[in-house]
Amino acid sequence: MNILFFSFIGLLILGVEVGFAMIVAAWLGLELKAGPAVDAIMLPTSMLGGISLYALVQIPLFILAGEVMNRGGITRRLVDVSSAWIGRRSGSLGHVGILSNLMLSGISGSAVADAVATGKALIPEMRAKGYGAGYAGAVIASGALLGPIIPPSIPMVVYAQIANVSVAKMFLAGVLPGLLLAGGFLVICSIIGRKRGLPREEEMSWKQKLGVTGRAVWALLMPIIILLGIRMGLMTDTEIAAIAVIYALIVGFFIYRTMRLSDLPALLASAGRSSAVILFLLAAAAPFSWLVAESQVSEHLVETIRQITDHPLMILFIINILLLVVGLVLEPLPAMVIFLPALLPLAGELGLDPIHFGAVVVVNLMIGLLHPPIGLLLFVVCSIDRLPFLSVAREVLPFLAWSIAVLVLMIFFPALSTWLGAGL
Repeated sequence: MNILFFSFIGLLILGVEVGFAMIVAAWLGLELKAGPAVDAIMLPTSMLGGISLYALVQIPLFILAGEVMNRGGITRRLVDVSSAWIGRRSGSLGHVGILSNLMLSGISGSAVADAVATGKALIPEMRAKGYGAGYAGAVIASGALLGPIIPPSIPMVVYAQIANVSVAKMFLAGVLPGLLLAGGFLVICSIIGRKRGLPREEEMSWKQKLGVTGRAVWALLMPIIILLGIRMGLMTDTEIAAIAVIYALIVGFFIYRTMRLSDLPALLASAGRSSAVILFLLAAAAPFSWLVAESQVSEHLVETIRQITDHPLMILFIINILLLVVGLVLEPLPAMVIFLPALLPLAGELGLDPIHFGAVVVVNLMIGLLHPPIGLLLFVVCSIDRLPFLSVAREVLPFLAWSIAVLVLMIFFPALSTWLGAGL
């Protein structure tokens, strides 16, 4: 077991990608495993088994749907709708950034894709109007955090497969926390806007507002279709993903007419690359996770934590502190595939609802996307318009604080993540 973890950490320090590091560490773990020898053929067999699951078809489908909708001009329309309805508030472009990401999160399910799409549309405009480079980047990064929390969510799909729970329930578990996060971010934008005297946007007439909304109605319908399909049980998770792709293609080609057949190869290639990264990570995690389970890490972890406290709520707090620390150095998906095999048995032994636990884990690890020094979203927004990293990291702190507050509320009030899916 020591060989497994020490070799894995050593490879990460040397700069080896997480997936390859897990494969090499698992191979060393198999070769040097105490007890009965294990045939090395188990490594590729386990990797193939880790991704030979019908439910994982959703991952490339949702990624493709997001790529098509983003390429089809959907982002600009959502930004226009947000700008039309936000009214004459100080710093209203900050509100527009959060609302645009909230609507876009119901389409793509990817924080990075949302940050790039809304960042390219809004960051230059915010900087030109005196919002400050750091604040502009912080707003877009915080808004993009909603992407993997509000359905459809790739991390929720991954958790559902690892924990063997309903994808539909996991999707619904992210709705209320996502809305709570968005509401708090809007309040923060209002406070900062008034305090700094940030500029207001022009007020539109009702006719103009309805016109802008009408032009974006097909874009706004997509998240509604996804949520209704899940909640009413009209379609399976995979069927919803396939319908999302078909709907996105119809909107892009025939309604908005912003796409051509010549765009498809690049879209398919981009979606294929993104999907391959996630699926390779899941494949690499399969033998690694098997060795973690074989070494009875979960039992040792349970025993160690129980020596500190035996109160379920306090144990959940300890788990969250551990994951927040993990989120400082690891991206969410690698952290999930490495730590969940050890944490899930512990959660089961404590009697925690797996849907509640999953929602807490996903939100916790997503917070790592905002947290310096490794916060991926901070680097993404900085790369869009050459923003100063330290300035963005400083401005993101109020949004980060509210994200942690929502996480605490989720721990104390499990209904925030289980109520919507209770009837499924």
